Amino acid sequence: MTEVFFYHLERQPLDRVLPSLLEKTLERGWNAVVRVGNEQRLEALDLSLWTYRDDSFLPHGTKADGQAELQPVYLTTGDEVPNASGVLFLVDGADTSEFEGFVRVVHMFDGHDSEALALARRQWKEAKAAGCSVTYWQQDGQGRWEKKA
Repeated sequence: MTEVFFYHLERQPLDRVLPSLLEKTLERGWNAVVRVGNEQRLEALDLSLWTYRDDSFLPHGTKADGQAELQPVYLTTGDEVPNASGVLFLVDGADTSEFEGFVRVVHMFDGHDSEALALARRQWKEAKAAGCSVTYWQQDGQGRWEKKA
């Protein structure tokens, strides 16, 4: 059964939260696809993952980089999953109706955006209806993630 996680971003922006979740994904031996809602976000994340820390970077690529099947983290605006990913991250309005083949699907949404909240509610219902195990995560005052539902 696919686990579906919802991360409600209120205290930190996506480009601060996503790298740590991707690091944990890679530590578990899983590849990841990050599906984004638009090309501008794809370009920004591509740059951010190379520079988010002074002492490290996350190995990743896009269609433009080639050899998509070899990328541990693959960034896309499309539906392709070329790297045998165990985890699908959905950001900036990206969506899926396909859960099979993934260990985990992670929805990350801006808690200050009413459209993003409405989409997350719809995605929650769809994941539950598909028989997935669904959990909701929210940051506490210290920035730690707490399971809320």
